[in-house]
Amino acid sequence: MRRHLLPIVALLVALLVARQLYPYVSGNDPTVVDGYTIVNVAGGLGGPTCLEWYDAEHVLICDRDGGQITELDISSDERRTLLSGLDRPHGLTLTSSHAYVSEAGKLTKYNLSEELLFIEPTVLVEGLPVGNHQTNAVTLMPNGTLLWHSGSTCNICDEKDERNAALLWVNTSTGDHGVYASGVRNSFDGVWVGGHGYFFTDNGRDWEGDHPPEELNFLVEGESYGWPDDDPEHPVPEGTLGPIGTWTPHTSMNGIDLRPPNSPLPGLDPDEGFTLYATVYGSWNTLLPQGHEILRIDVTFDEASATYETSITKFAWDAGTPLPLVFHPDGTLYYAIFGNGGTLYSVQAE
Repeated sequence: MRRHLLPIVALLVALLVARQLYPYVSGNDPTVVDGYTIVNVAGGLGGPTCLEWYDAEHVLICDRDGGQITELDISSDERRTLLSGLDRPHGLTLTSSHAYVSEAGKLTKYNLSEELLFIEPTVLVEGLPVGNHQTNAVTLMPNGTLLWHSGSTCNICDEKDERNAALLWVNTSTGDHGVYASGVRNSFDGVWVGGHGYFFTDNGRDWEGDHPPEELNFLVEGESYGWPDDDPEHPVPEGTLGPIGTWTPHTSMNGIDLRPPNSPLPGLDPDEGFTLYATVYGSWNTLLPQGHEILRIDVTFDEASATYETSITKFAWDAGTPLPLVFHPDGTLYYAIFGNGGTLYSVQAE
């Protein structure tokens, strides 16, 4: 009897190994909806976690694996290391005179020289606890305050530091900071939409079957978004805000950006609402691979109920492990996959 079981066990082991490797060796031939094509722009980018345009030719890339910020000329493929020796950089935002870099538990402000050199660093915040997750995207709010995504240190727990599992506000001059919204387990990225507010992704707890789905949320100052009390019987605990959109559980919805009016990609007309695009990294917490997608998210506002409603569909799939995503000033969509050496892609209309 045991001899008959050996081939079955061997097959299961092979399937599990293939399942773990698949996302990191796939993605070179992604599929996209009719009318569009995906173009390989540049490879060998390490572990890309953020994309930020400096101008129409140069994109800055957070490389978590290399611990650096890289400048890439998308026309010539020329590269320049702007910062090195960083601890898992996950976020970057630029102004005309400053750069703000998010590392693991640390946020630093740099002055920008005319040659785009990061000089005269000032540490705004450091010492945030890091565990299962870390600090991710950093965004400048319209009022000039930074919004910083801070992940949980665990899958499910009561955090010792209230700054974990939260979105934090940070003063750009003094480094003073505090909790803007709580109960956010692992929010990778978010985007401001003029006339509406801030929309952000959040990835829920693991190891509880189909609970919970990945979330798209609308930010309301001072509110809680449920974690760690959002168990299967109470997906939206009393006194917390629920998501405005959801996706396949445990697939990790991450990078997100607003489709601009000049984009050739499909989306809503301004008088109807607006459209976001987001990456889905994929899951190690499922038996079969799921995710590895680019999503189109149409968002409308219901005046009667004063709530946002979403329609979420797949725009691209079999995309490896997509993580950061950003629209170019000309409206072209760019995204990078984290695995397979780190590759930057663009999405073009045929």
